[in-house]
Amino acid sequence: MKYFNTLYAFSFAALLFCTACNSGAETKDENEQAESTATNDNPSEPVDESLAKIKLPDGFKIEYYAKDVENARSMALSPSGVLFVGTRSNDKVFAIVDKDKDGKADETITIATGLKSPNGVALKDGDLYVAEISRIIKFPAIEQNMRNNPKYEVVYDKYPSDEHHGWKYIAFGPDGKLYVPVGAPCNVCKEENPVYATITRLNADGTGMEIFAEGVRNSVGFTWHPNTKELWFTDNGRDMLGDNMPPDELNRAPKKGLHFGFPYCHAGEIADPEFGKDRKCDEFVKPVQKLGPHVASLGLKFYTGNMFPEQYKNQIIIAEHGSWNRSEPLGYRLMKVELDGRGNAVSYEPFAEGWLQGREAWGRPVDVIVMPDGALLVSDDYNNAIYRISYNK
Repeated sequence: MKYFNTLYAFSFAALLFCTACNSGAETKDENEQAESTATNDNPSEPVDESLAKIKLPDGFKIEYYAKDVENARSMALSPSGVLFVGTRSNDKVFAIVDKDKDGKADETITIATGLKSPNGVALKDGDLYVAEISRIIKFPAIEQNMRNNPKYEVVYDKYPSDEHHGWKYIAFGPDGKLYVPVGAPCNVCKEENPVYATITRLNADGTGMEIFAEGVRNSVGFTWHPNTKELWFTDNGRDMLGDNMPPDELNRAPKKGLHFGFPYCHAGEIADPEFGKDRKCDEFVKPVQKLGPHVASLGLKFYTGNMFPEQYKNQIIIAEHGSWNRSEPLGYRLMKVELDGRGNAVSYEPFAEGWLQGREAWGRPVDVIVMPDGALLVSDDYNNAIYRISYNK
């Protein structure tokens, strides 16, 4: 009997000990799960410390998609997810591959070197089109050849060779034509050659080049409205009229043949001191939205993804590269332009900022692109990077 009581007591103590152990294990697992959930529910915390300076709306997060992409400028995304990136001060074109589709690049391939400011890139039917200063070239079947020193064909080589505002953004429009801007070869001037200060377009085979829009001083970014298919573009205002004049412009061109004022009129209402006497501002198309003065507004896209909150749908995100000669630097940010149902701009406000710290910039956004998952990619030619901006409720 004494033996039975001793055995019973020992068994009961062991049972209590195991119960306590299991309870502790369950508590630990619950705590670990809670910590994991708390981390996932805080998407605004950047993964990389260098991005902690970037301010975004609540729920948004910015990460590096790719680093060490020297002078990353314009971007084009293939249906399979390969990101092609042009450069301006470099002579290279890159292909960036996210093999496992985890939102971070796994490989950066240099597909071309020795080019002259190959700023613009565009894709059509598997071919990569690249804009240099005076010509458009094409790399056929680029994804099959991008690792093998691909050869290019010259599509069109009759654009001016001026390097001043000579770098180009290019994109294919809904009409299947390639749109190519030709900047003014000066701060402000009136050239005899009508192709200057325009946006042109041509067929994919290089034929049929024509002027689509006039009076465009220097556009380095355009896109098309997802519903109306109208062309929207940024335009950089002239310099040497002071810190606050004129503002950059966001313009809309619903048809061919419109004139947007340069060199006679700036931002729809400021007569040029030299050329303004020749024509009046009311003769020209006014901007949809005046942007910041000298902010160097470049790439823009309508947000067409499903990741961001509903209020972002079909609204415009603009990359502002940043001023170069303003006494107080301005720009170095992403801006959001909100439109109403009639296509009128109703607000212009920061979306992402912090690349400018005081008077010193550590990054300069250039172009934006919407990914299939709804995230936004942003190129930066100063920090040599591609960022990924995502949202999680």
